[in-house]
Amino acid sequence: MGVQYEELILTALLAAKRAGEAILDVYGSDFAVEHKDDKSPLTLADKRSHEIIMDVLEQTITVNNGTVPVLSEEGRGIPFDERKEWEYFWLVDPLDGTKEFVKRNGEFTVNIALIRNHKPVLGIIYIPVKDVFYFAAIDFGTYKLENSESLFDNSVDNLSIKELLDKSQRLPLTNNNKSSFTVIGSRSHTSEEFSEFVKLLNEKYGEVEFISSGSSLKLCLVAEGEADVYPRFGPTMEWDTAAGQAIVEQAEGSVMDIQTREPLRYNKEDLLNPFFIVSRQGVCFD
Repeated sequence: MGVQYEELILTALLAAKRAGEAILDVYGSDFAVEHKDDKSPLTLADKRSHEIIMDVLEQTITVNNGTVPVLSEEGRGIPFDERKEWEYFWLVDPLDGTKEFVKRNGEFTVNIALIRNHKPVLGIIYIPVKDVFYFAAIDFGTYKLENSESLFDNSVDNLSIKELLDKSQRLPLTNNNKSSFTVIGSRSHTSEEFSEFVKLLNEKYGEVEFISSGSSLKLCLVAEGEADVYPRFGPTMEWDTAAGQAIVEQAEGSVMDIQTREPLRYNKEDLLNPFFIVSRQGVCFD
């Protein structure tokens, strides 16, 4: 893996860390809740996280000596005619799991992905409440970093990839004690299609265990090996899945369009994802 991607990982980690600190400041306060056009909640934390990430990525990141554009959930209005020319771009969800944030259950994340030619080649997911990172890049692998505080100051000048990896675990983990086939689902969304899919899993694998989680944590748990499959039969946007897809794929799992059985693609004219299935290495549905 080239030095260029390594630098991108370090800077994206810093952006997510600083955004997470701002989110926790709001999380600990008596925050107000607005609503987006689709009626989902928007908090001051979304806005602060977005501003911090944009500031870090826009000012410090270059690929092939050019500034990489940023497409964020909170800045989604960039016309397709402009963004369709992008080879590389950052795809950001400054606060994934706003409903979980409002419920104060801690299951929300900061998601930063780098897209190249419709594919996620780098992904960072940060869980501020737990101070846990999942990060990955193509030809680099997927890692989990806990207790990151000692690694970060206000820059990445003193942080090396070697030091980062020394403190991280390579995923998927091989020492988990899972004895049953595990399906993970959303804590805030369910559907009849999901129930039918679980029935099919029961027929194939015997009685399956069900666990629930919020936000992009579901993809992280598949990458880690804690869950075998995450089926999504509900609306999601590209920024909800891009970082998680990079993390799953570099842990040798897959994120597939249910209809085409092809990996999800990014920077489409319509940023809405199709229904999809996330599965760990070795799980087959054929």
